[in-house]
Amino acid sequence: MERYYQPEIETASIEEIYRIQNERLINTVNRVYNAVPYYRDMMDRAGVRPEDIKSRDDLHKLPFTCKDDLRDTYPFGLFAVPMEKVIRLHASSGTTGKQIVVGYTRNDLENWSDICARQLVAVGGTEHDLVHVSYGYGLFTGGLGMHDGAQKLGAITIPVSSGNTQRQITIMRDFGSTILCCTPSYALYLAECIAEMGIDKSELSLKAGIFGAEAWTEEMRRNLEESLGLKAYDIYGLTEIMGPGVAYECRAQTEMHSNEDHFIPDVIDPDKGEVLPEGEQGELVFSCISKEAFPILRYRTRDIGILKREKCSCGRTFIKMSKPMGRTDDMLIIRGVNVFPSQIESVLLTKGYPGNYQIIVDRISNQDRLEIIVELSPETFSDKVRNLEQMAGDLREAVRSTLGVGAEIRLVAPKTIERSTGKAVRVIDKRKL
Repeated sequence: MERYYQPEIETASIEEIYRIQNERLINTVNRVYNAVPYYRDMMDRAGVRPEDIKSRDDLHKLPFTCKDDLRDTYPFGLFAVPMEKVIRLHASSGTTGKQIVVGYTRNDLENWSDICARQLVAVGGTEHDLVHVSYGYGLFTGGLGMHDGAQKLGAITIPVSSGNTQRQITIMRDFGSTILCCTPSYALYLAECIAEMGIDKSELSLKAGIFGAEAWTEEMRRNLEESLGLKAYDIYGLTEIMGPGVAYECRAQTEMHSNEDHFIPDVIDPDKGEVLPEGEQGELVFSCISKEAFPILRYRTRDIGILKREKCSCGRTFIKMSKPMGRTDDMLIIRGVNVFPSQIESVLLTKGYPGNYQIIVDRISNQDRLEIIVELSPETFSDKVRNLEQMAGDLREAVRSTLGVGAEIRLVAPKTIERSTGKAVRVIDKRKL
């Protein structure tokens, strides 16, 4: 029998979901217009007044918010409550010298822990589980988000954080951790180290893994499930929106349920900004309708995805969101061809290679050059040049067939590529574009 953390909303009718969204959206628009000068100026420039927003159908009238707006108002310029009501700050690393800073009231943290608890229950979690949190703690939202969700559920929470991998594995085995929360690349590294330590997956008690903060493929899901002896689930979130838990997979593993009582998702044409019908691929846009401290509206995530409202075997009625299919801002254009790192990862895993790789892009003599460094497993590594050349040639053809563009393949020995306990560095673009 399917279990829910908050069944009255997770299985609500579409009419009830829309009623909640309309009420919360109208309230949020009025609050940000009156409390946040930056938003008021944006709306005034767009010719939109709060009274113009009467329901979710009017959402498209509001201007978009993007990462530059958050940088321009650094650190607290988009906060909608006085600072004395803010009880926690989080931030994401900034690529231009300024971090993205977000704040939470006590009620915001309660809501956040609820949506993370929903995810845990959706993968079979109960108060009897031991939740092993290997996301980074601190300003990164991953660790504390899942930590608070596990505690809200009443599960035993193990705040291991990231790093110190051998100790992680010892704790996992000795404590009997049942649910693992970390990035998919770190989960892959854990599996690698577990095998090297001579520990059989049967010695572990893991039943589920909640892997987010990075895009990952179905091939990696199968790899993780086989190597760790668990069911692997995706979770989606952004610091700007809330953190982990914006959308989550259930045990059906057929795309993610978006928590529509807290967020209104849209898909837009990334070039024109027009809202696309459900079922069409485009850029994901989220509006926060329950947050008090940092209620960002129509935020352009740059993630590419699809929204579909379809019946799920789990009984949840929230709209479903596909796994991100790439990003509008990390898409590589190689000799005029659009290339997403996820496409390359899919080829590698389908061909049986481990998930440790790097993509190097450079421009030599005005010509783009794509190089893929692929780390071999100990079983496949060979110092026989002929074998390596054959393997590289086969992989080169598979990449060309999938991407429509040629790439240099460099096969390297195990442990050559530096490991990360957080988000893996997959792409290095040396071009000065």
